[in-house]
This record gives sequence, C-alpha cells and structure tokens, in this order.
Amino acid sequence: MTEAYVPYGGYWCSPFARWQGSLSHLHALEFGAWLARESLAERDIDTALIDSGVLGTTIPQRGAFYGLPWVAALAGMPHLAGPTIAQACATSARCVSLASQEVAFGASQCTLVITADRVSNGPQIYYPDPRGPGGAGENESWVMANFERDPWAGVPMVRTAENVAARFGIGTEAQHELVLQRYAQYGEALKDDGAFHARFMRLPFAVPDAAFRKTVATLQGDEGIHATTREGLARLRPVIEGGTVTHGAQTHPADGSAGMLVASRERARQLTRRPEIEIRIVATGQARTDIAAMPYAPVPAAREAMARAGLRFDELHAVTTHNPFIVNDIVLARETGLDAMEMNRFGCSLVWGHPQAPTGLRAIIELIEALEMRGGGHGLFTGCAAGDSAMAVVVEVTDARA
Repeated sequence: MTEAYVPYGGYWCSPFARWQGSLSHLHALEFGAWLARESLAERDIDTALIDSGVLGTTIPQRGAFYGLPWVAALAGMPHLAGPTIAQACATSARCVSLASQEVAFGASQCTLVITADRVSNGPQIYYPDPRGPGGAGENESWVMANFERDPWAGVPMVRTAENVAARFGIGTEAQHELVLQRYAQYGEALKDDGAFHARFMRLPFAVPDAAFRKTVATLQGDEGIHATTREGLARLRPVIEGGTVTHGAQTHPADGSAGMLVASRERARQLTRRPEIEIRIVATGQARTDIAAMPYAPVPAAREAMARAGLRFDELHAVTTHNPFIVNDIVLARETGLDAMEMNRFGCSLVWGHPQAPTGLRAIIELIEALEMRGGGHGLFTGCAAGDSAMAVVVEVTDARA
C-alpha cells in the first residue's frame, strides 16, 4: 500500500479564541472554508491537485447537513467529495487517519482535511415527543449538556479527571506544578513576536465579518489566555467539592479552525514548501478505557499507535497531547516513562483552548514543526475524547540535510 505524507507547510490554523470572543460571530464551517481558501492561495497550492476531502466538526451549524461538499465548494473546490466526521475531541486524529487510509488504498492522491468548530453560541436543539403532555418535547443545549453529563457514564467530564486523579494519587499541587510548566512552554512559542506560531498561523490575524467581506478585529495570537502564576493557582478551589482539579488545571472552550493536506509521497513532493523535508504518517491508534476514566484513555491509544509504528516510547523525539485536564499528561508520563516536563514544548490545548474538532490537528501541526526544528525524528500525538476514549498519531519527519 502507498504510504501517506504531509507536504511541509501544507497545513494551517487560525488563532484560537476563548468562547464568546472575537470569532464567536462566525459560522464555523464558513470560517473553515474561508481559512482553507486563503491558506491554500498563500501557499500557491494548485487546488486541482487535491482530489478528496474530509471535514471534521462536532457542533452543528446551519447547513451542516451538506458537510464536506458544501465546505469544499465554499473553499473554491467544488469538485471535491468526502465524508463529514464527528468523533468528539478525537475528530482531528480520525480525519488524519481516514485521509491516510484514502491515500494508502489508492483512493486519493491528495486529501484535504478541514476541521472547524464554534463552541460559542452553541445550538439549542428541540426534540419533539408525541408521547409528551400535549406533544411537548425536550430541549438540549448541545454544548453545555454534553459538558455536564456523559449519557453512558452519567457524570460530567471533570468527574472523570477526579476519578483518574484519585486512582493515581495526583493532588492539586502536582497538577499545578505541571500547569506552570505548560504556560512556560507556551511562552516559548510567543518569543520573537510569535515566531513559532507564524510557521503555520497568519499573524496578525484579520478577523472577517460574518459575510467575509471586511475586517472587524485583529488578533495578535490566541485570545483569552490568562496570566497564570503559582500564587494565582494556589488561590483556586477545586471545581468539585472535596476534589483536586481546579479551573487552572483544565482547558477552556474556544473557537477556531485548522486544515491539512494528506497525500502520496509523489504528490506531497509537488506541494511541499521545502523539498528537503518529508513528513510521514506512520501509524494511528484508538482506545477506550474504563467508564468515567477519560483522562487515562490516551495511554492505551498511544501504546496501540506506538506498537503499530514498531517504536518504543524512549525512541520518540517529541510529544504533544490534547490535555483538557493536566491529569492527562501526568498519567501518560507515569504509565509510559515519558518526561511530563518535556511534552508539549510550545504549549498545548490546556493553555490555548479547546475548539473540539480543530484541537488535535493544531497539536499535530505543532508536533511536526517541533520535529522540524530539531532536524527530524519521530513524534507522538495523543489525546482523550468524550466517552472515555482517545486517539493517537505517530509521525516521522526527515530532513535530507541532517
């Protein structure tokens, strides 16, 4: 089978904005299409060389039924067809996995992955019930209801973090210590006017109006990130009485979009910005763990991906995670032998926020760039998802100059 590659520079990401912020007025799918169109044009990529697409999104937007075909057409590629994927917080990893399979089986030479979500202004859904009093139905706040209760486990997501923290004896102090490291790492990405983010993000970022005709705001980077200090964290109380997880030890909802091209080796060489660099999708993994133990799921997912890649954890050169709770990273390190302080060299979703579908793709993009900066190597992304599940992706970056 054909191996799947990513052309260097064939990926992009908007800044992530804390919910109800500067991106909250934008239709998520229209924004994802606009960003893809702009990003492909900036990279002088001939869209005729793209022959398939995958859309990842988890929060319904008006017109979402038409999925990838509609979004691709808005992005200037009305010739593309493909699926729309929702796998909660593992949506990005699933999209990359599916795109890689399309290439591997010869169904595509180049697949466009677009991920987009707006957690702000979540839809309010009404479910008619002819058995209800007078035919009255039920309402669901799509975003809030799913934050607050897993219909299978019967608990909110933060309870899953408390369960894992209790199982592994992870107290608030240990959590906050690693949180401070994550914010320090994010500070590295901000150095030199955000040079690291500028590798894949247009900065400053001109925020369009809802019609995508004029600029209504300008972002210098991610929006809504609070200054975090040891003293400030110490003043926070656990979210659940008697627990250990504070608001400082978890992420915040956000809005944003990210995209990537997954291609055959030959097509990737046609589209790359730097022909001396190759990026290979080596393996993916998926797992589900015990009920109400979501932050543990990245461990078996990572083990599965690493086994498929034929690698040991001590052979990795970089690791990024989707960590809605810092408990995720502590457990991953303890169970695999990875150094928790070295993961996420330039920050993570705990810091820059969680717009759901695009979150993992940004982490994979940052993984690729971190590997490129060190001259290549193997990298792992792993992250949890609703339903006590997780996905992982192993990539290899090689630099012909090294």
